[in-house]
Formats: sequence, C-alpha cells, structure tokens
Amino acid sequence: MSSIYRVLMGTVGVALGCIVSSCTTVATNQYEATALTTYTWRVEYTTDPGDRRRTRIEEFATTSLLNQNGQRPDGAVTGPDDRGLWWAELPPRPSVEEMEERKRSLEQIGTPELLKTVDYSLTYTAEGQTRTLPTDHSVYRKAVRAYQAEQSLEVLLGVGDATVEDVNPQ
Repeated sequence: MSSIYRVLMGTVGVALGCIVSSCTTVATNQYEATALTTYTWRVEYTTDPGDRRRTRIEEFATTSLLNQNGQRPDGAVTGPDDRGLWWAELPPRPSVEEMEERKRSLEQIGTPELLKTVDYSLTYTAEGQTRTLPTDHSVYRKAVRAYQAEQSLEVLLGVGDATVEDVNPQ
C-alpha cells in the first residue's frame, strides 16, 4: 500500500469519524507543537519465562527532552533523527546491584532494554483560552512545518475535544 494511499485513507477516516461524532474546528495563530522524547531502561523479572502472566517489568533510569516546534532544544545530544526529533543523552544502564535490589524471591532477571518513547501535544490559544491536547507524529510535523513557515493553523479536535486529530496550515 502506498504512503499516499495510507495518508488519503487516514484523512478520509478522520473526516468521516468527525462528521459522525461532530468534531470541532478551531483557528489559531498562537500554537506550539511539542514532542517529549524519553529514554527509559527497563528490566523484566519472571518466575516462569514461558508464561507472560508471571512477568513483571521494573523501570530504572530515564532521561527526557522537550522538542518545541522542531527547533533544537538545549541539552540535545543526538538528532534530529529520521522523524525530526532530538534526544537527550542516554540514562545510565542499571547496574547488577540495582537489578538485584529489585529482584523478588524465585525471580529471574532479564536483560536490560532501552525504551524510546515520544509523547506529542499541541498547545494553542483560541478565543482567549489556551489548551494543551495530545496528538500524534503526523500532526506534530504538520504544525512544525506551519510554525517554520509562520502560518496560522486550523485545528481539528477529536471526539469530546480531547485530542488534536489534524491541523491544516492557513
């Protein structure tokens, strides 16, 4: 399936969903697109490697970096990556001692894994009210490009006005 087809079908899906559930559209020229990039070390502990129900996960050190409007943030060590995001330095890998401290009776300690997560949001001001709502990568990138081009935005809110589903530069 081509990427153009996927984008087109995604746009059609959002539009149809909004028609059925009556989404709100807001115009703004004051906005900020943010992406919080986070590295987190985690370790699985299990009493039975063959049974996922007997596995628990412990999180260790973490580092985060707030990307704003696609600009290089202070503290950025790597980036921009292939998604246009900047990342902080890696947190310290958990030591054997730290992992053993959290081990419970009869558990086996797994290999530490480094997770990369991103939380996207759009903050906008319209009609004298400022709101920050969660969104996704594609909306973040559209808003970043609009910000860099100094364009205002038409913001399409999701069901219950709880998310930003899409933005259109004006």
